[in-house]
Amino acid sequence: MKTPSIFSLLFAFLVIFSCSWAVSSHGHDDFLQCMSLQSDNNFSISNIIYTPNNTSYSSILTFSIRNLRFTSDTTPRPLVIVTPMHESQIRPVIYCAKENGLQIRVRSGGHDYEGLSYTSEVPFVILDLFNLRQISVDVENKTAWVQAGSTIGELYYRIAENSQTLGFPAGVCPTVGVGGHFSGGGYGALLRKYGLAADNIIDARMVDVNGRILERNSMGEDLFWAIRGGGGASFGVIVAWKIQLVDVPEKVTVFTINKTLDQNAATIVHRWQYVMHNLDKDLFITVVMRRVNSSQDGERTIQASFISLFLGGVDTLLPLMQRSFPELGLERKDCTEMSWIESILYWAGFPIESRDVLLNRTRPNVRYFKAKSDYVQIPISTNGLEGIWQLFFEDEAEEAEMYFIPYGGRMHEISESAIPFPHRAGNLYEIEYLLSWDEEEVEASQNYINWIRKLYRYMTPYVSRFPRAAYINHRDLDIGVNDKGNTSYAKASIWGTKYFKNNFNRLVQVKTRVDPSNFFWNEQSIPLLYSW
Repeated sequence: MKTPSIFSLLFAFLVIFSCSWAVSSHGHDDFLQCMSLQSDNNFSISNIIYTPNNTSYSSILTFSIRNLRFTSDTTPRPLVIVTPMHESQIRPVIYCAKENGLQIRVRSGGHDYEGLSYTSEVPFVILDLFNLRQISVDVENKTAWVQAGSTIGELYYRIAENSQTLGFPAGVCPTVGVGGHFSGGGYGALLRKYGLAADNIIDARMVDVNGRILERNSMGEDLFWAIRGGGGASFGVIVAWKIQLVDVPEKVTVFTINKTLDQNAATIVHRWQYVMHNLDKDLFITVVMRRVNSSQDGERTIQASFISLFLGGVDTLLPLMQRSFPELGLERKDCTEMSWIESILYWAGFPIESRDVLLNRTRPNVRYFKAKSDYVQIPISTNGLEGIWQLFFEDEAEEAEMYFIPYGGRMHEISESAIPFPHRAGNLYEIEYLLSWDEEEVEASQNYINWIRKLYRYMTPYVSRFPRAAYINHRDLDIGVNDKGNTSYAKASIWGTKYFKNNFNRLVQVKTRVDPSNFFWNEQSIPLLYSW
């Protein structure tokens, strides 16, 4: 399929943006009037609604945007932003949007990689859940209720506030919202021990297309299955998750070892592929590869960073590593023992004594970026790795990174069909490709995007196939989109099977039953069984 030029894409966006305001001003007024009629005496809509006429509109819109690619003048903007203070305020938003032909985009943290929680090609309303972030921890039963507008950092903070020996297996970036993170799967450094965030969800509260507030018993097991890894935005508005907390020791051990090509990085990365998935499930070692300047001569080289969390002390870790992965050369001086919550700060790049930073919802250094993902089932050859290094030496790759996220342990024990997330046994590790830049020019941005697409093409022989799998939380519109005007099951199955494999058909059946009008739609939402 021929890729449209950036100029045609921008022209299309400009037309959509201009027309959406022109044709929707009436719908905008009608939506506000509807909301006013639907409101009761318990709240004023003026406190939760922002239109372009409000002085706070721009700051509310951009507060949770994590990718500058979606902040240009041609990016479609919402007619209205609604920031509910209570879940009861969500029902009228759904009702009034349906009545006036508007789409809803639901945002909790704003980290989605293609901006789908705050952009749309049709007139739309943003339902921003950042005020819904109550967290209730039950230490005795090892559970917690977490509202969907909470961030991962806030959740970790509240858990540690109540217990030093409980944790939760979610991501390492503290400003990610739990609403989208959990509904797409959600993984972090506890992945090999406890699986995904979605594997540890035991209940949920959501508002469906009819405005009903449902929990697990009332929504039924099929819908509860679908929202744990299938992307909740396809089925309704998730307002809270009940999660099963997990045990962590009082002391864990972390280390980071950096190796350049001159320090045998290629051989060690190659070896990592063979041993990591078989190591003790208490041990997690990820590999981050990037281009750096050599400390010896200043020339460009490749650095592989081996970053680890071990659920135990250094005295247990060292002999384990000596037996299983001596090539890394781990020594006692490389290791630091700390509490689990301190390890969260360590992985996020913060000083371990600055716990309050986990409550900060803002993210420093917001940049332009593009990301993609893959799964590796057979170790990449040394020649294959050398080809990656060569691409990293190209000019556009100055800020490129590749993350190798190891599998094995608990991830290989859970069935592919247990939840919609299917990438389990048979995968050695997942790859995330990430390229960031600061240049604003459209042509420059396209050059960077073209480079990461070239890397992705290069990787074709080395990754999964039939399908070439992808991770929905690393959203990638390059692998296909839904067309709102002609929703096609066959077309959507191209990307749907990449994200969900054989679970895609079950997701389609659930979607068709619970949202037959396809109201909860986005460019990669689960389609209906039939075309319309």
